Amino acid sequence: MKDSPTTGHKDAGPSHGGPGTDLAAPEGQALENRFANPGLPAHRFRTTDTDPKAAKNAERQVSTIFLLSAVGTIVFMVGYFALPIDDDKSFGRLQLSTLVLGLGLGFAIFCIGIGLVHWAKTLMPDHEQVELRHDIRGTDEERRDASNIILDGVEESGVMRRTVIRNSLIAALGILPIPAVVLFRDLGPLPGTVLRESLWEEGVRLTRDPDGTPIRAADVTFGSVFHVIPDGLAESSHPIEEKAKAAVLLIRIQPEEVQPDAEREGWDYGGIYAYSKICTHVGCPVALYEQQTHHLLCPCHQSTFDLTQHCKVIFGPAKRPLPQLPITVDSEGYLVASAGFPYPPGPSYWERGGSE
Repeated sequence: MKDSPTTGHKDAGPSHGGPGTDLAAPEGQALENRFANPGLPAHRFRTTDTDPKAAKNAERQVSTIFLLSAVGTIVFMVGYFALPIDDDKSFGRLQLSTLVLGLGLGFAIFCIGIGLVHWAKTLMPDHEQVELRHDIRGTDEERRDASNIILDGVEESGVMRRTVIRNSLIAALGILPIPAVVLFRDLGPLPGTVLRESLWEEGVRLTRDPDGTPIRAADVTFGSVFHVIPDGLAESSHPIEEKAKAAVLLIRIQPEEVQPDAEREGWDYGGIYAYSKICTHVGCPVALYEQQTHHLLCPCHQSTFDLTQHCKVIFGPAKRPLPQLPITVDSEGYLVASAGFPYPPGPSYWERGGSE
């Protein structure tokens, strides 16, 4: 910015259209056009535009690609029924089934995409057009013109005239959703009471995870934490699924630090408390314990449970406290469950019910 020698005011400078620039036209005159409108380049016709035989070949190619898509869908269906994993759950069978299903469905979708692109590039009009800006809501005449443009586009695409392409595309798209429908079968029946049940019941010993060593009450010192699984987990029919419901944290704190609760009287043993290890948000393992604050933390989404308030949620997205496992000792001094969980562990599901 500098002072004008005639007025004493600050000049805007060249970058602001001040003296010495041609960005602002003289008063009363129009701004000069310094660049001529080059217009659109000359249209280059494709072979399929001028040669009916080439257009027919392109039509056959597009149809073939769509039919190949249908083959991919059929491969998926054959693989789904020919390679079941219900009885044979070996890694090799699972890997082969996943490979066949993935390649079949991926090839089907890929061919439809390639066919549409090839159709557009070889047979649909490719004239360059300039679209001028206009108000968002056009007049009735403009809206009729827009409708006519859509109808003209349908006509120019040839979808009504090129019956081979149209029918092959309909066939490919018609059977493409079948794999999605079939996959609903894998959702299986509703869970019923399965998610409410676990291996914990009266008399089941608490054992260390993962070696399965029983735990004596005398070995649990104040401030210590044990990762616990029910005795006999390894011998169950579905150990991984059962562990996802039965994993427990065992912690010992001074009983007077815990808020009294008449309904939970006798659920601990000398300040030894057992709580589900499965976060009630989305099922992550709650494996972090702050000894000074007696807080249990979920590392996935930072839900925090207060052990002194019977694992009530004090922070994070979880909505329910961790279920407590009632415990006692057997005649040999080993910790055992005196009952199962009072309500289902883990995150919510459709039929869970209640707001524990």
